[in-house]
Amino acid sequence: MENAKHVSKAVISRLPRYYRTLRQLANEGVGRISSKDLAAQMDLTASQIRQDLSCFGGFGQQGYGYSVDKLIVELERILGVAGSQRAVLLGVGNLGRALLRNFDFSFCGVRPIAAFDTSVEVIGRDFRGIPVHALHDLELFCERERPDIAVLCVPADQAQVVSERLVRCGVRGIWNFSNVSLRQDDLGIPVENVHFSDSLMKLCYHMKATDPFEFGE
Repeated sequence: MENAKHVSKAVISRLPRYYRTLRQLANEGVGRISSKDLAAQMDLTASQIRQDLSCFGGFGQQGYGYSVDKLIVELERILGVAGSQRAVLLGVGNLGRALLRNFDFSFCGVRPIAAFDTSVEVIGRDFRGIPVHALHDLELFCERERPDIAVLCVPADQAQVVSERLVRCGVRGIWNFSNVSLRQDDLGIPVENVHFSDSLMKLCYHMKATDPFEFGE
């Protein structure tokens, strides 16, 4: 398999977009697509798509394009979403509940198996069939169930301590919504820090950049 260390972060960041677009095309009944047509769907260039996918092998055929179904399977393998990664969620506040109730984890090959909190108001409840346990039971649960991923929705001042605890429990990756950046170098496992404010500020930037009246000034 390809050496992920030799693949740029920019390419990796585009892989979920390829996967999402191809899944939509498959749902619409599209069986094959050219790099030119795929580029038009994604606002990229055909050469960029061919270059990105060449990092992982040759999936297209000249004069034929890409088989949508086959490319989906390859991207599932590359992204590691072909199986069922088991996840626990920590922090069942408003955001945690919204994720449990509304987010389609299965699209990413992830299956939540439990949530944890310190509040007696939510301990013992379940959200879409996901039971909420007391946080002090985390170690015992992880020893028994061996979750792969932790979804972190705890307050910022608790994020580092809780994440270190998760690493000791054997969790192999953290999806972090705590509004503080955790470092993979510190924890020794992959971390994806999600900052909603970054996305909103990028939107504001693009609005300002395209507004002839210099929006916001």
